Amino acid sequence: MTSADRIYAFVFRGLLAKEAMLAAAKTAPSEGDEDLDVGSLLAIDALDERFVTEAKRMSMVYVIIAAFENSVRELISSTLKEEIGEQWVSEKIRAAAKSRMDEEEKVRWHTPRGAEPINFTMLPNLLNIIRQNSDRFPIIPNIDWAANIFDAVERSRNVIMHSGRISRRDMARLGTFIRDWAAQVYS
Repeated sequence: MTSADRIYAFVFRGLLAKEAMLAAAKTAPSEGDEDLDVGSLLAIDALDERFVTEAKRMSMVYVIIAAFENSVRELISSTLKEEIGEQWVSEKIRAAAKSRMDEEEKVRWHTPRGAEPINFTMLPNLLNIIRQNSDRFPIIPNIDWAANIFDAVERSRNVIMHSGRISRRDMARLGTFIRDWAAQVYS
């Protein structure tokens, strides 16, 4: 199975899992069921309904951005680790990721974001890794094209990850870029 096939399968499994989670969320847990309602766990009923409604609307944007970021991480990991081993990135990017890993290790009571340095690598650095190893990513024939996509995703990401809202126009733009990326990289 090629790297592109593995990434496509990974993204498709994520979409299937999302659909299963949405279907499961529509059914109320039965008495004695070990699965607790996440909203109740998080005290969603204690918050202003306006903010909850808007956040739910933006949650799909989060899903798309998180799936994109993680699929890029998987693409980089599977491509570079197979070909060049653990030296998958420049020392500067590796040091920044290591610093984030070390900080999270200090907070043992909270779930870490991952176990590998790639999980601690920021979106602009993911593009830089691809740029630094462009010969190993022939499925990305033009780094400027990829940079435009990463820039658009990051702009929306920064709004969403800081509790903001993006417009339908921005959502449509993001969707176009995601479709273009998927058609080029995962097809």
